Amino acid sequence: MGKINIGRVLLGGLAAGLVMNISEFLLNAVVLAKDLEEAMRRINLPPAGGTAIMTMVVLTFITGIVTVGLYAAIRSRLGSGPKTAIIAGLIVWFLIFVHGAIADSAMGLFPIGISLIALVWGLFEATIGAVAGAWLYKEAGSQ
Repeated sequence: MGKINIGRVLLGGLAAGLVMNISEFLLNAVVLAKDLEEAMRRINLPPAGGTAIMTMVVLTFITGIVTVGLYAAIRSRLGSGPKTAIIAGLIVWFLIFVHGAIADSAMGLFPIGISLIALVWGLFEATIGAVAGAWLYKEAGSQ
């Protein structure tokens, strides 16, 4: 069992974050653009602007890093590879997407349809991002 390679966690995490950010752009700016605009108008808020978008982009890169860090932490028990990466992605999906979708719907921020689409989309986003990041991860001392 090797030590966690922080440099590779960061590299893999940035790759995972890039996959997740591209996915978020497609979801929010293409797939749900009109629905989100209508939902924001309904609660009397403007569409997300530059500061909000930049904050979300940075947070998504951090999510990618945390996802690969989780993968690195659990691979000593579960083994390396895509299966373990998917498990790490599912954990992140549950903690972010499931929690967020339920909370947003419970508060009436977004209609259930938007939340369900984001929930399913996020399942693929988190797992594909985790696999991409894990692919770049190597234990400290191994090449």
